[in-house]
Amino acid sequence: MSLPDHGGGLDAAISHYGGHRSDWLDLSTGINPMPFPVPEFAADAWTDLPDSAAQTALIDAARAFWQVPDGADILAAPGASVLIAQMPRLADCASVRIASPTYNEHAAAFAGHGWQVTKGTAQAQVVVHPNNPTGALWSGARDTNLLIIDESFCDVAPAQSLIKHVTDGRTIVLKSFGKFWGLAGLRLGFAIGDPDLISQLRDWLGPWPVSGPALAIGTAALRDTNWANQTRTRLKVDSETLDDLMLWAGAQVEGGTPLFRLYRVDDAAHWQDKLAQHHIWSRIFPYSQIWLRLGLPAPDRLSQLKAAL
Repeated sequence: MSLPDHGGGLDAAISHYGGHRSDWLDLSTGINPMPFPVPEFAADAWTDLPDSAAQTALIDAARAFWQVPDGADILAAPGASVLIAQMPRLADCASVRIASPTYNEHAAAFAGHGWQVTKGTAQAQVVVHPNNPTGALWSGARDTNLLIIDESFCDVAPAQSLIKHVTDGRTIVLKSFGKFWGLAGLRLGFAIGDPDLISQLRDWLGPWPVSGPALAIGTAALRDTNWANQTRTRLKVDSETLDDLMLWAGAQVEGGTPLFRLYRVDDAAHWQDKLAQHHIWSRIFPYSQIWLRLGLPAPDRLSQLKAAL
């Protein structure tokens, strides 16, 4: 079956392999399977335009949670993908260095705006930290005019964040709310960095880019540091449990983060097909015949994976 090179797409898998959506275990993404519990919030979050107080509360919570330097600005957006699509507009058409393999939406966005995407010398650079799908951390030196750091999966390891460097010239750090907090459907992301660049992004997105419910839920989640700390501990334990199961099944650990694991197998397409026949969707890559990536199953669904293996 031919599918786009992206996680998700469970509807296409169901169409091909059958079953009902409730039967399926989607491990093709790196979304926390035990999400932040959505709190109650005022009904006017649905009916009124988001006011400035709600937007300010979210930004203040984000600044505190990520320990954003005073010289940096923050913009909330309807998902990190929206911000990724805007990154090429921050400079004139030129060249951008993007190492591979990595999350492919960055290269697609820049190429779509006429930029040359290269692994060599360039005017701009995108780094995914930790990398998706390998989990590797970036430790290179900055040598470009524009630096974009995608930290969509870095909230599992806050000590590794490069947020302190957002005041080093023309730098943007992107944060995804959907991965660590497990609320991808909320569509909430953040751009943090150079005030001039953030101002440009703010103008492009318009006055109400984030919905009232997303403002309320995002603020509550970012303020709940106890939940975040407990979740990091749980994700570490659960990812180790998944590794043990996959090693038992004959795979080798290639990399990953506590939110997703990358395994080396003999035939990735065969493994994906085998799992899909048991209504488990996984991620494989067009550039590797031996890499299989799995997100974490919820504890009560681990038995389904074990039975399939």
